[in-house]
Amino acid sequence: MNVQVISRDGEPEYAVLPWAQYQALLKAAGITPQVALDNSPAKPPMRNASLREMRALREGLSLSLEALARSVGISPHYLEQIENGEREAGEPILRPLARALGIAGWSSPE
Repeated sequence: MNVQVISRDGEPEYAVLPWAQYQALLKAAGITPQVALDNSPAKPPMRNASLREMRALREGLSLSLEALARSVGISPHYLEQIENGEREAGEPILRPLARALGIAGWSSPE
C-alpha cells in the first residue's frame, strides 16, 4: 500500500493514499462510499455574462475592486476603467476575470 503520512509536531496527523486504495479499504470494511471525487457543494451551471454585469458580479461576491484586480494581475484603476466601459480588455485579462467571478465567459455587448 502506498501511504503518505503527514505529521504535525512530530505526531502523525493525516494518512494520504491513492483513491483506488481508499476505495478498496472501504469495500473491505463493508462500507459503500457516499463521497464522489468532487465532494464540493453542487454548483449552478456556469453561464456567460455581459461585461456590463462585471461590477454587479464582483459586488455580489463581496470582492473589492482592488482584490479582484490584484487576483488577476492588473491594477485597480485598469479594472475600474473596464467596468466603466472606458477600456477594452483582451482575452488574457477576460479569462481570469471570468474565472474569478465564477462565470463561463463574456457574451457580446447587448
